[in-house]
Amino acid sequence: MRGRSPVHGECRWYALRVRCRLEPIVAMSLRSKGVEEFLPAYVQKRVLSDRIKRVQRPLFPGYLFSRFALQDRLTILTTPGVMDIVGSRDIPEAVPDEEINVLRRFVDSKLPICPWPCLRVGQRVLVERGPLAGVEGILVEFRKDYRLIVSVTLLQRSVSAEIEAAWVTPVRADQPGVVGGIRREAASAGWDVARARRAAG
Repeated sequence: MRGRSPVHGECRWYALRVRCRLEPIVAMSLRSKGVEEFLPAYVQKRVLSDRIKRVQRPLFPGYLFSRFALQDRLTILTTPGVMDIVGSRDIPEAVPDEEINVLRRFVDSKLPICPWPCLRVGQRVLVERGPLAGVEGILVEFRKDYRLIVSVTLLQRSVSAEIEAAWVTPVRADQPGVVGGIRREAASAGWDVARARRAAG
């Protein structure tokens, strides 16, 4: 579901395109201006010769989210490191609140999360237990683990979190807005959706 057209004076969430590796600096600059920002991040493990180093990385390199009214966009665009506001035909497009809320749930869950290729088809499930209870997404199997995939539509980017298959239940195909059934495209993309569905059932 795309973000609806914003009202000029209404505060909405927008995705900002920023210079790579400057995401934390831009977030800090926005915060110092009193602008609400959200830079979702994950912990990446790097194996060194003598130890494992954990480094925090942006989930969406080159992007962060900010909540503001369009009439204040000059404040955003003049922030060092900000390139533009994501949209179409030079018109900023709001990110739905529910997508931001789900991203926050992922980050706050303390589950292992990481970037994931944007997915459109597959078995849609509802998480009934665990730190992501109430969140809907796509269940896939990856290297013998199960992951829940959710997407930021505007950015065409996805995020995955490791979950237990027993936490989820399939969403009925007759529910509005749900992609039902198993698609051939899912199998060709390398997902074992059928096995995930059986595990969830």
